[in-house]
Amino acid sequence: MRIGSVSDAYSMYQSNFNIHTEEAAKQAGKSEAEIRQLKRTGSVECSTCANRMYQDGSDEMVSFKSAAHIDPAAAGNKVMAHEMEHVSNAYDEAEQNNGTVISASVQIHTAICPECGRTYVSGGTTTTQIKYNEDPYSQIAKARDGASLIGSRFNASV
Repeated sequence: MRIGSVSDAYSMYQSNFNIHTEEAAKQAGKSEAEIRQLKRTGSVECSTCANRMYQDGSDEMVSFKSAAHIDPAAAGNKVMAHEMEHVSNAYDEAEQNNGTVISASVQIHTAICPECGRTYVSGGTTTTQIKYNEDPYSQIAKARDGASLIGSRFNASV
């Protein structure tokens, strides 16, 4: 639709003002391209975004162990807070087991919704490295046990 004047732009705005669902847009005679644009701007609710669920797949005790919906506008903050739970758990584990967190990094992933074309936060990944401080006696025992295993898996029949 080509806009010729300010009044045309205002009338187009008014015609889209009361449209909040895809069904209402279809009843108002909007084309698929116009509906897609209304979804992209957030004027019409995208069913894919409205039904998107987030769930944690790790074996740690953190939030989102069961699938839950997050408002797309708040997804970035909630996913970051969730990933920081993993970082906090790594520091707790290091403290309990005589270790030190060497590094902890969080990546937030994004994707594009196939229905409305908006970018959304699709999840996150936390990577941590912990160095455990061992006492010198256990290091000696490991070296002794390792030396006794040399050649123990030798197969002469090959």
